[in-house]
Amino acid sequence: MATLSINSVRKSFGAVEVLSNIDIDVEDGGFLVLLGPSGCGKSTLLAIIAGLETSSGGDILIGDRNVNDVHPKDRNIAMVFQSYALYPTMPVRRNIGFGLEMRKVDAKERDAAVNRAAELLQIEHLLDRKPGQLSGGQRQRVAMGRAIVRNPDLFLFDEPLSNLDAKLRVEMRTEIKRLHERLGTTTVYVTHDQVEALTLGTKVAVMKDGVIQQLADPETIYERPANMFVAGFIGSPTMNFLRGTLEQAADDLHLRYDGGTLALPELAQDVAHFVGRTVVAGIRPETLNAGPGAATLTGIVDIIEPTGPDTMVIVNVGGQLITARLGPRARPVSGQSLTLSADSAAINLFDPDTGNRI
Repeated sequence: MATLSINSVRKSFGAVEVLSNIDIDVEDGGFLVLLGPSGCGKSTLLAIIAGLETSSGGDILIGDRNVNDVHPKDRNIAMVFQSYALYPTMPVRRNIGFGLEMRKVDAKERDAAVNRAAELLQIEHLLDRKPGQLSGGQRQRVAMGRAIVRNPDLFLFDEPLSNLDAKLRVEMRTEIKRLHERLGTTTVYVTHDQVEALTLGTKVAVMKDGVIQQLADPETIYERPANMFVAGFIGSPTMNFLRGTLEQAADDLHLRYDGGTLALPELAQDVAHFVGRTVVAGIRPETLNAGPGAATLTGIVDIIEPTGPDTMVIVNVGGQLITARLGPRARPVSGQSLTLSADSAAINLFDPDTGNRI
């Protein structure tokens, strides 16, 4: 196991800069998730860590070793790809141990390593099958087994669950988390799926256009997003943004929007210098409840979307659409007036000019 340090890493393709001064430190045994939309640079950064791509500047350190000029095979890393990249003519046993075979590891030691990995991943019964006889989830376990037997300093995952159906994604996400807890190997994981990021990562780097927007633990990313991009990218349904003017009466703050006011009695931000200015309130759908409270919004029900465990209700509040995640038995009527109470302690305020959290 080892630490990972990414220091001022840049990457340009001609005049196009795809990574801009990336700085990340991952502790020994940490799980870093690189999260962002397609084209944000996350896979390019992973490729640079792996040595499959050269940087235009900066340093990559695995442990205390600068690996900028080290060949990928000598970095002691193991990579799991979106495509399983298994050898179709080899049985699972040889697929898992092939890397060790190429490194001239003794057959007895190799078999022991393969059996340990297979037991860990619960695929002992598949060792004599070929990849064509396996399901997608089984193939991904084999790909992970091939990485495990190398006993690397660093695991790199490049969107490994993208080709799986929804049920298998959940199962494999659990397997990856369990694997990390058992092995404790430092891991970098690339995904555009925020659920994977929040459930797996000890640290999440949210990226946009080659720039890290926020680097923090999952709880901070979710509850105190650094800007409106992070706030809108994380969460399903996405965070509501309510624009209005921040006003103060005596010791009370409230947001005046077209058609009403939202009291902010428990706001956990120092926003005094924004009083009298336009701000954007970020409100998570699950922090809204039907009925009155200390901080309320009233609007007209637009759309109701029952999902089974929840009911998503979209409400037109003064011309702005707000989504509330209510209980499964909530059944408001379209066109009806609905009052929602907000947890004001969970509201974030943003500067609409910069997009940054105030």
